[in-house]
Order: sequence, then structure tokens, then C-alpha cells
Amino acid sequence: MTIFDHRTLTKPFFYPPSLLLRQLGSVLLMTYLNGWKKFPLWLYRHAFSSIPVSNGATGMGCIGYPGHPVWEVTSACNLTCIHCHAVSGKPGPNELTTDEGKKLIDQIAEVSAFRTLVYTGGEPLVRPDIFELLRHSQDVGFANIIATNGTLIDEEMAWKLKDHGVVCNAISLDSPNPERHNFIRNSVEGFDLVQRAIEATQKAGILLQINTTAMEYNMPDLEDLIDFVDKIDGGIMLMYQLVAVGRGERIKNATLKKTANRQLSELISRKQKSCKTIVEPVAGPQYWPYLLEKNQCTNGLWRRAAEQVFHGCAAGRGFAYIKANGDVWPCPFVEISGGNVRTQSFKSIYETSGVFRNLRDRENTLKGLCGDCQYRKICGGCRGRALAYSGDYLAEDPRCFIRDSEATC
Repeated sequence: MTIFDHRTLTKPFFYPPSLLLRQLGSVLLMTYLNGWKKFPLWLYRHAFSSIPVSNGATGMGCIGYPGHPVWEVTSACNLTCIHCHAVSGKPGPNELTTDEGKKLIDQIAEVSAFRTLVYTGGEPLVRPDIFELLRHSQDVGFANIIATNGTLIDEEMAWKLKDHGVVCNAISLDSPNPERHNFIRNSVEGFDLVQRAIEATQKAGILLQINTTAMEYNMPDLEDLIDFVDKIDGGIMLMYQLVAVGRGERIKNATLKKTANRQLSELISRKQKSCKTIVEPVAGPQYWPYLLEKNQCTNGLWRRAAEQVFHGCAAGRGFAYIKANGDVWPCPFVEISGGNVRTQSFKSIYETSGVFRNLRDRENTLKGLCGDCQYRKICGGCRGRALAYSGDYLAEDPRCFIRDSEATC
């Protein structure tokens, strides 16, 4: 049996103290730009439980905040959602073993910026050794987050997750309409099971995050869905956009076009003003320059402040996605491997591979309108969308509504 050193490797959330100030600064700037009336209530209800979730963050951006790795622990799943980027269903033929997974966790901890670890899939809770892996990352010092379809979480499961260092359950919910959610999730009982998971998560005292994928199928429901999440007192809501990769390529016509992308940013901003849940876009980084332009805060001190705390697309810039077989991608939508942890250390891949270095230097490497845009530091365009439509992850974002182009549609 392999013996692992379980000393705590990750840094505490309060080190360095400047991180907390940047996190607070990002929320305060977002609050001002949206006129967020319920910020004091959110601060009272969720600020304390959100600290470990945003552990190590340097501001706000895609996937909620940069500065965290996501591990697709298995491609196995008990659902076959119509938009799944991972084409989940059966386990992959070459997934990392338990010992390899523990070694990966130790290697991720060597990157000092990482203090949280997100477990996803597939459905992470179907992996037989999931609790052994969670315990190991808890012992190493990570705050664990589970990204789940919610169908397997009852009260007993929720309390067990909390005991294994899970600080946030990110549960997928795509509509307040049961029929619509079940259609997207390809499940006749998915909606009811998600409601059970939500209640169990909150009873266990785990922060509730709702993950939604916006597409043409559920666009009419999103305003009511934000109201629903607000009513159940969700702490965070991540509003993904459908990117035409994996199983989502089969329904690429359901991706949001430019007009719908703008409408989604407008909706999030308008609803943020009066709801007590933080709503943040994923694969829609134009939201951040949209806020600046809406408030005429595009120059001078305002933009310099925004550049410190708004990061737009996080692909490769504090974000890494580890596939079940050990390949390391910059993002689940940027399907380019920087290397495999079976042959190279995670830290080496993250810090030295070409794709990660190009994305970290996007101010100098982006092409087309994104390369010329004054907001390339705040936004950067969706790199996954650029790759899906042009074959080049550094190309301009074809769904950008901030800067237009005849080449986009």
C-alpha cells in the first residue's frame, strides 16, 4: 500500500491578507455597478460560508472566480444530459486510480494559489472511492466542492459530504419548470431529486450553489429560475452558457447568439439589483465590460480598478481542468491538453505548458477583435467558444456583443 504524507500543504484563506481585500473589492465593485440592494443581507447570510469557497481567489470572473482546479474524477454518470460537455455515461477506460488520484491531489497542493478543489464528472458521487479522495484532499488542506446533478444527495449523503470537508454543493438546475429541467437532464424524476438535494444541503449547513446552463431551450425560464434560487436562499448561482462541445455539439443550434448573450447579461444585472444571491456568468465574460459600459465607467480609475478584480475568462489563468484520464486542460470547453499527470507533474503542466502560458499572456496573444479590445484583460472573450467555432482557442469570441464583426453570427 502506498503511504501518503497527510501534512497540510495548502495555505490558509487569510494568507496573504491582501487576498481578502481583493475578494471584498471585487464584490463591492460588482455591488456598485449593479446597484445591489441586498448586498448587506447576502453578507449576513452567506459571507462567512463563502470564504472557504472563494479561498485563494483574486477577484471575480468565469467559473465564479479564478484560482481553483476542477477534477473530472470520472466520466461515469447516472444521467445523460443533452448538453454534457464530458459526454458522460459509462466510466472511461483509463481513469486515474485511487493512488494516482491521491498523488494528483498532493501535486495540485504544490501550486500555492490553489486552496479549493472541485470534484466533478460525470457524476462524482458514483465513483466508488470518492470519499477516500475527499478525505485525502481534506487532510491536505483543500476546501472541497462537489459539482453534482443532485440526484444522489439525501440527508445522509449531505452530512457525510460535510464530514469529508465539502464546503459547497454546486447542484445543477436548469429550469423551475420540472418538465423543462427533466428534458434537459434526460430524467423523469430529476427535478424532484434536485429539490431533495437542495433541502439536504441546507440542512447539513453546506453552502448551496446552483449551476445553470443557459440555452435557447430554457432562456424563457431564466428570470423565474433566478427568482426561485433567490427564494430558496441559494448563496451563489453560476449561469453557464451552452458551448458546442461534447454532447452539446449535437444541439449547437441551441447556443445563445449575440443578441441572447447581451440579453442574458442584462437579465443577470437587472436581477442582481434586487436578489440576495450572487449571480455570475460562465462562458459569458462580456458581462464584466457590459457592467462598466452600462455605468459609463470605462476609463481611468474605474477601468484600472476593474482590471484588478474582474478577470473574465479564467481558462488557464488560475483555472485548470483535469480529465478523468489525467489530461490537464485550461477549461472544460478548451479541449487542448497541456500534458498528462501520469507522465508529468501537475505543477509543471500548469506553469510551463504552451497552452496555459498563451492564455496567461492573453493580453499579447489574442487575435482578431479580442486581441485589439480594450477589455481583453477584464473579459478576454470565451476561449472555449472561440475554439468550438474557429478551431483556434486564441481567436475572437464569435458571440461577443461588446465589439462586433462581420465574421461573427
